[in-house]
Amino acid sequence: MERRDFFKAAIAAAAPLAGEHVLESLGPLAMAAEPATAAQPTKPVETVQGEMIYRPLGRTGEKVSVLGLGGSHIGRQKEEQESIRIIRAAIDRGLTFMDNCWDYHGGESERRMGKALRDGYREKVFLMTKIDGRTKESAARQIDESLKRLQTDHVDLLQIHEVIRLEDPDRVFAAGGTIEALRAAQKAGKIRFIGFTGHKDPLVHLRMLDSARRHDFRFDAVQMPLNVMDAHFRSFGHQVLPLLVKDQIGVLGMKSLGSGMILTSKVVKPVECLHYAMSLPTSTVITGIDSMAVLRQDLEAVRTFRPLEPEQMAALLRRTAAAAREGQYELFKTSSHFDGTAHNPQWLG
Repeated sequence: MERRDFFKAAIAAAAPLAGEHVLESLGPLAMAAEPATAAQPTKPVETVQGEMIYRPLGRTGEKVSVLGLGGSHIGRQKEEQESIRIIRAAIDRGLTFMDNCWDYHGGESERRMGKALRDGYREKVFLMTKIDGRTKESAARQIDESLKRLQTDHVDLLQIHEVIRLEDPDRVFAAGGTIEALRAAQKAGKIRFIGFTGHKDPLVHLRMLDSARRHDFRFDAVQMPLNVMDAHFRSFGHQVLPLLVKDQIGVLGMKSLGSGMILTSKVVKPVECLHYAMSLPTSTVITGIDSMAVLRQDLEAVRTFRPLEPEQMAALLRRTAAAAREGQYELFKTSSHFDGTAHNPQWLG
């Protein structure tokens, strides 16, 4: 089934149960998936090598594994050798997208990943990290610190982390702001592509994209929560995803299990959560892998993945609607518990 037909069919299947609000939100997603025009080149199709799926990252010309290894979870192991073992095992099984951040575990996640990427592993991956600085000076310093920890002279994607406040886009694009540091780092060969992340409210993402357009800037990738409950509450999938698809910006899905909170609802299983996120037009789905057991579980989800049929998607929407309505299983949206820069405002500069 063609992607545009899938979303149109999903809308039709969900009509009796989703309500007009959800359907109106889904509509633009279907329209954004219409065939490319001469002004919008056709996206390369995904490929399969072994048991791993690789998808285009927007218009970058890169392909990345459909499953991404989350940087926060890789710093949780008691012994660094266990972290290194998990990272290398993931790469050996075909994962290429590596997620990280300057502030994860005081830099320990980057340090461990840097060690894991020795011995030729760096050349096998698409390496991404994030910085928090909202000034040119703080952002430039954090970029250099990340490169040192990761033991590399460049990252493939550098993202502005935790764009969660309405004023963040204004600070990022202000004179002496983050974008100036990123442009300079890109020119110096320290970073290849530029993106941003956030988990709070789709309105902030929309402001960020609008600010970029007004400053004649185009992001290469955007990271945001995409999960079975997002569809019902302050939905990034409904409000932001269509714009990214239309503009061929790489879509990085996160919080597919809501840091495990979605599973506590008892209405969905881990594999359903991953299959849902992978069925959306995501380039990669970044997920926390903190043990070999979780790695095996996630690889099995990739092996058994088939894009959800419209009826399956509608069933998931119906099953999760009541639990998702108040955002109680997406606390990254409704509380400050996950807002590292709120607890450490000095990181912003």
